[in-house]
Amino acid sequence: MNSRQETGSSRLDDAARAGWLYYVAGNTQDQIAAKLGISRQTAQRLVSLAMSEGLIKVRVDHPIANCLDLAARLKSRYALDLVEVVPSDPTSSSTTIGIAEAAAAEIERRLRSEAPIVMAIGTGRTLKAAIEQLPPMDCPQHKVVSLTGNISPDGSAAFYNVIFTMADRVKARSFPMPLPVIASSPEEREMLLNQPMIQPTLALAAEADVTFVGIGDLGARAPLYEDGFISESELKALQKAGGIAEIVGWVFDREGRMIEGITNDRVSSAALPSRERSLVIALAMGERKLPGILAAVNRRLVNGLITDERTAEALLAGA
Repeated sequence: MNSRQETGSSRLDDAARAGWLYYVAGNTQDQIAAKLGISRQTAQRLVSLAMSEGLIKVRVDHPIANCLDLAARLKSRYALDLVEVVPSDPTSSSTTIGIAEAAAAEIERRLRSEAPIVMAIGTGRTLKAAIEQLPPMDCPQHKVVSLTGNISPDGSAAFYNVIFTMADRVKARSFPMPLPVIASSPEEREMLLNQPMIQPTLALAAEADVTFVGIGDLGARAPLYEDGFISESELKALQKAGGIAEIVGWVFDREGRMIEGITNDRVSSAALPSRERSLVIALAMGERKLPGILAAVNRRLVNGLITDERTAEALLAGA
């Protein structure tokens, strides 16, 4: 070994010692300098060298580290633009805990922007739970638009339509969709959507910069059925046609393709905004929703996802 190699090897030895003292033993750079008999500047350079040469492998020993890893893998696997994974609570059967809080934080962060944005909002239990977490805010520069109708079949306000709850929390211009969630016929749907007061809301929804939606399953306890928007016979017809989930009322199959006819030709919801020029974030977790989440990310019905660890692990395993 020549003197140059010896010098390089010795320097890496010094860097390893400095790195161990800093990252493992928890010494400050001043303490490292004193222990190794070098200047503080040299200690700093040795610690940096240890990291840049790969001599130090940092492992964050905290549950959130697994969430960060899962989020990064999901983002890469499904070419998503935003992913957040929250820890799972093994003792809870809730389908909103954790992700409602994370969604609220993301919504609040967007609304804190001084630059005006258009935010589109879907419907559902998780989204309602998220909106209820928002602090009072004054955001006159923003516009918040509903993607869905807010009238139930009996004429009452749809309970899980969140545009009014959001209007109470956030002082932004709000644009509800004063329509039934599902019209009585395709002809009625066309007539309603062509009303002069509805057209500007549909146009605004298409311009949304960021959108938050839920994913409803189409099992025996499908939200569309439980909330009275579709009948049992319609639910069974959708299931027979291959429907597994819905986003703002639009039912799709395992491949993420929209079901033809049945209720889809009567849904009065706006179309999902472009995933090419904007962010459409789904809030969803749990075994019942897995097939729908997988179809939505595979087909790019959404390009953002807020979910929990168990659901993320299942998505990475191919559900």
